[in-house]
Amino acid sequence: MITSNEYRKRLSKMRRNVYMSGELIYRDDPRLEGGTNRIAKTYDMVTDPEFKEYEDILTATSHLTGKKINRFCHTHRSVADLLAKQKMTRVTCHQVGGCIDRCMGIDAINANSVATHEADQAHGTAYYKRFEKWLRDFQENDRSACCAQTDVKGNRPARPHEQLDPDLYLHVVETKSDGIVIRGAKVHNSVAPVVEWLMVIPTRRLTKEEGEWAVSCAVPADAEGVKLIVSAARSPISKELGMPGPYVGADSLTVFDNVFVPWENVFLNGEYELGGRLALLFALYHRHSYTGCKPAFTDVIMGATALMAECNGIEKKPHVSEKLAEMICTSELCYGTGIAAGINAQKSGSGTYIPDIVYCNVSRRHAGVNIYHEFDILADIAGGMPSTLPRLGDWENPETRPYLEKYMMRNPEVPIEDIHRAFRWVQAISCSEAAGVAQYAGVHGGGSPRMEQIAIMGSYDVEKTKNIAKRLAGIPVKEKYSFDRLGEIPGGL
Repeated sequence: MITSNEYRKRLSKMRRNVYMSGELIYRDDPRLEGGTNRIAKTYDMVTDPEFKEYEDILTATSHLTGKKINRFCHTHRSVADLLAKQKMTRVTCHQVGGCIDRCMGIDAINANSVATHEADQAHGTAYYKRFEKWLRDFQENDRSACCAQTDVKGNRPARPHEQLDPDLYLHVVETKSDGIVIRGAKVHNSVAPVVEWLMVIPTRRLTKEEGEWAVSCAVPADAEGVKLIVSAARSPISKELGMPGPYVGADSLTVFDNVFVPWENVFLNGEYELGGRLALLFALYHRHSYTGCKPAFTDVIMGATALMAECNGIEKKPHVSEKLAEMICTSELCYGTGIAAGINAQKSGSGTYIPDIVYCNVSRRHAGVNIYHEFDILADIAGGMPSTLPRLGDWENPETRPYLEKYMMRNPEVPIEDIHRAFRWVQAISCSEAAGVAQYAGVHGGGSPRMEQIAIMGSYDVEKTKNIAKRLAGIPVKEKYSFDRLGEIPGGL
C-alpha cells in the first residue's frame, strides 16, 4: 500500500491532458484540490492511528497474492467483504463530508471480475485470466481508478447502431494484432482527472448488431488520445477557520480520440450480451456503494441540522426532534437495506459476490427521492442566514466585526465564534456551487430513481405477493407458498 504523498507524486508525473475553463492544466491545479484530497484520504486513513479500529474494514487480503491491500482495490470474496465495504464507505465519507469517489474504481473492478468470467464460460475466451493479471498489478501498486460508463447517447430514441454519428456511444473502430482502437466519449466521470486508470465499460444492454460497442477495457487516464474536459465546483470552505478540505470532486467529459488499448487491458470485445450484463453489474455494485455513501451524507446533513438547532436555541423543540427522526429513518433504512443486500448476496462463477438486486435498488431509490427533502429540513431549521452570511473579510475587519458579533448572536450558551463557524459550514454544504452539484448527484449518481424503479420491478416477483392476496381472499392458488426475499443469515453474523 502507498501513502497519499506517493499518490500525489504519481499524479504530478502524468501527461497533461486535462482541460478546464479553456486551459490545459496540471493535475495539481488548485481547482482539482478537492478531488485529490478525497482520494488522498483513502490512503491516509489506512495508516492514521486515529482509524486503527477500522483497519479490518479499510484493508483486505488479496485473493490473488495473499497480501494486505487497500480495500478499495479488492474484489468481494464473501458476504463479510460486502459488509466491510459498505461500512468502509460510510466511515470514509464521514471524513470528507460527502462522496469518497474511489468507490467507482472498486465497483468497476468487481463488475469486470464477474462479467469476464461469464464471458469465458460462454465464448471460450480468456478475459478473466487477463483481467486478474491486470488486477494483480493494480492491487500491488495501490492504484486509483474511476469508471467511464455513461455514453453521451446522442439522439435518445436511437440505439447505438442507429445513431447518425456512431461515436456518440464509445466503440471499437479498429482491431489490430496487438490491441484495439476505441473512439467516443464518456460523461459524468467523477474524479477522472485525479486518478490513474479509467475503467471503460458499456452503458446499456446491446443487441447483436452492436458488438463494436460491447467493449470493456482499462485505459491510463493520461493515455495518448484521451482528453479530459473537466468541471470542478468551487467550495467556499474556510481554511482560515480551520475547516478541513476542501473535499469537492471534479467531473469529466472524457474524450477517447482513437485511443489504442493493448490486448492485456481489454476485458470484453464484441460479446454484446455480456456488454449489457457488465453495464448492469456496475450499476448494481455502485448502488451497493450508495448504501454506505448516502447514509453518510445524510449523517452530515443531519449533523448540520442539529448544530443549527443548537445555535438557534431550539434544539429541544418537538418539531426539531421530528425532523431529525425523519433523517435518521432515511439514513438507517438505506444502510440497513444495504446490509440485507450483502447478506442476500450470491457467489458468482469467479468467486466474486454479487449483492442482492432488489435491496440495493430499494436503498438507492429511497435515498434519491429524499435528498432534496433533507436539504429542505436543513434550510427550515437553519433559517435564511446561510444564504446571506456576511463575507469572511467582514468578520476579520476590526470595524465591522463587533457589529457581527453583537447581531449574529443567538443561543447564549454557544460562543459567537462557534455560531459563525457553524453558519459558514452550513453555507458551504447547502447553498454553494458545490452544494448544487451534491444535490444533483444525490438524485442521479449511480442511476436516477427511475432506473432503480426499473431494476426493482424487473427483479421482484410481484406474483408471489398476489398469491398471498389470493389465499387470503379464498381464491385457489396452484403454486406452493414460498417467499425467498427473507434470505438466510450466514453463520457468524
